[in-house]
Amino acid sequence: MPIARGLAILSLATAAVLEVAIGPYSGKETGETALLRTRLDAFSQGDLLVADRYFCSIFLIATLLGRGVQSCTRMHQKRTVDFRHGRRLGPYDHLVVWTKPQRPRWMDQATYDALPETLELRELRFDVTRPGYRTTQITIATTLTDPVVYTKEDIAELYGFRWNAELDIRAIKQNLNLNHVRCKSPEMVRRELWTTLLAYNLIRTTAAAAALLHDKRPRQISFTGTCQYILASWTDAARGRIAPEKLTADCLTLLSKIAECEVANRPGRIEPRLVKRRRHGYQLMQEPRHVPKKRLESANSKS
Repeated sequence: MPIARGLAILSLATAAVLEVAIGPYSGKETGETALLRTRLDAFSQGDLLVADRYFCSIFLIATLLGRGVQSCTRMHQKRTVDFRHGRRLGPYDHLVVWTKPQRPRWMDQATYDALPETLELRELRFDVTRPGYRTTQITIATTLTDPVVYTKEDIAELYGFRWNAELDIRAIKQNLNLNHVRCKSPEMVRRELWTTLLAYNLIRTTAAAAALLHDKRPRQISFTGTCQYILASWTDAARGRIAPEKLTADCLTLLSKIAECEVANRPGRIEPRLVKRRRHGYQLMQEPRHVPKKRLESANSKS
């Protein structure tokens, strides 16, 4: 069964998908950072990348900074952080200089020479506390080096929003049934993917419009609730229940109802990563259907 790897660039404000890169699941230059390098044109000057520790690379940070794009990523687990060095900005907050390492194999010499030899970054660490659980320490590397404009609390709050990207991907997979594509050929798989993402962006745009009209933030609006209201309104429109002269009023009413579907404020909520509903205990089919079917027929004929 062919497996592909996908990478999505999402808007932190509206959760809309801005760009998607697709590639083979395994092999050289198939990782998430390699896919992101193929979509750097999706960023504009003044943008800010908030990503997990896998994207904490001096090559990626320097490339984005050369395009006028700031970055805020969690520190990579293999990089050692020593707050005794560098220029101290506060408790567990300092400026350090990263040195460009040797040229990796995937980078050509011209691109390597164009990158700066050193890069001044800000490293900071903060605690995430939850009643009844151990305190978790998170270390951040960012190009937002001004401690007056960007306080330590602001950066900690900013990185806290990164988890929304995981929830957005989950909404695409579960609510829009994209956890398993149904098409067979690569061309049709891409069509299925982009059609689903188009529908996802249309739903997010509708939620953003409802939030704008009712003085709310787009992420306050429930994605599932927006889907349900949109599907109900499409059903009425398809059956001719909405008169053309009342279309504008009905759309405003729809946006008002969507704005009422706010996501509950549940700070510190935690759920076990367990599946309650158990599937049938059949083995996975890892070969063409006619092969086990022929094997079954042969076994039945012998019996």
